[in-house]
Amino acid sequence: MNQINHTKERLIKAGLKVTQQRLVILNAITQSDRHPSAENIFEEVRVENPTLSLATIYSTMETLVDKGLIKKVLVQDGAMRYDAHTDSHNHIYCTNTNEIIDFEDEELRELIKDFLARKNIENLDVTDISLHIQGEKIDKRKHIKIN
Repeated sequence: MNQINHTKERLIKAGLKVTQQRLVILNAITQSDRHPSAENIFEEVRVENPTLSLATIYSTMETLVDKGLIKKVLVQDGAMRYDAHTDSHNHIYCTNTNEIIDFEDEELRELIKDFLARKNIENLDVTDISLHIQGEKIDKRKHIKIN
């Protein structure tokens, strides 16, 4: 199945009408590995979609978030970035390069779950655990390596 058909199927499963705007925007977010902002998506798609406004991108992205097709990732300056990876995972945010890196670690997830269970928090059903780690890249030219 090609990417466009897969994106159409995801929209339909989420109960959304397949529109050109939704298709273009969701496909752009899915294809990105940068956790793009609405402005990043606008810059990426506007050449081939000149009638697509930034306001449409913002409203479409909110719809996609509401339907669980993408997630919001808040960064240090209060800006909103978006993630097509909706499974439970963590992020490392580099404040000096503005990069967001996905970080999955089942051992860490279990440690946090065990910690919360020991705290006996009343009247809260934990449905997801997501850790947001902030730091600065030591050498901006190198990728962050997680062992």
